Amino acid sequence: MDRIKAAVLGDGGWGTALAILLNSNAHKVTLWGAFADYVKQLNKLKVNSRFLPGVKIPKAIEITADLNIALFEKDLIVLAVPSQYLRLVLKKIKGAADFHRPIFLSVTKGIELNTLKRMSEVIHQELGNVRLAVLSGPTIAHEVALNLPTTAVIAAHDEALRKYLQAIFMTKRLRVYTNEDVVGVELGGSLKNVIAIACGISDGLKFGSNTKAAILSRGLAEISRLGHAMGAKASTFSGISGLGDLVTTCISAYSRNRFVGEEIGKGKALNKIIAHMQMVAEGVATAKAAFALSKKYKVDMPITKEVYQVLYKNKPAALAVEDLMGRKKKEE
Repeated sequence: MDRIKAAVLGDGGWGTALAILLNSNAHKVTLWGAFADYVKQLNKLKVNSRFLPGVKIPKAIEITADLNIALFEKDLIVLAVPSQYLRLVLKKIKGAADFHRPIFLSVTKGIELNTLKRMSEVIHQELGNVRLAVLSGPTIAHEVALNLPTTAVIAAHDEALRKYLQAIFMTKRLRVYTNEDVVGVELGGSLKNVIAIACGISDGLKFGSNTKAAILSRGLAEISRLGHAMGAKASTFSGISGLGDLVTTCISAYSRNRFVGEEIGKGKALNKIIAHMQMVAEGVATAKAAFALSKKYKVDMPITKEVYQVLYKNKPAALAVEDLMGRKKKEE
């Protein structure tokens, strides 16, 4: 396996976990954060207490708030920035380095609100024809950082590129698969967050396992419908980045999106929930984007529609459930 120089842009839980993973594979890693004061704290404590508490950051990992330092002479740039801020960071990258040389890997799960573009589309729009892949799957950052067994998928149109990155990220506890369906892998990783909010609402309303199973299965059906309309392969949504990621996000105690839904189900207001969260719950913005995409592609997405109505139109969660259950009879 090649030993490379990698920059991970984004010092949230997932970015930090991937920096630790790359370091464990003997790669030289720089972790970049946007806020100098917090980066100073990370360098002092070597623990990301805000986003990945209890996990030690190895001393070999360089941590900086200087984007020029982070990007200097790197072979791989991992983009772990929240979706609604990614374009801003990409614009800075264009002015900071020879950005056509390294490989870019997007690990961000979201859809840009203003343009309804997937992250790979945003990256190509800003940086041009760079070498690009995406990584997704059932990867709770805390569990990956603790070296618990899991799987992920790297998707790219270039077979050699995805196999190269597969070798870089594979460990004894992270089994990495490859896939050529970039559209499907990105959509699965993004849209599942909306369904996770729905599952959290179910938890907050104290519904049972039957309810969650119904939301999961019907949620996967509507994700697949939209994916098909947007050019993805149906098989992708039954795989790791589809069903696997969906199940994990809907049941995990670490899931930020499920947590948001649970608090809403308990009757709390969205703005108050978000105000008390350290990390970004991507599903909140994605619900608005997914609802817009469902209208654009004329795809029926009833769960997504109700989540959107609850988040953005102040619809009571109990009424959303009533409307979902009262829809006209149909075949599966």
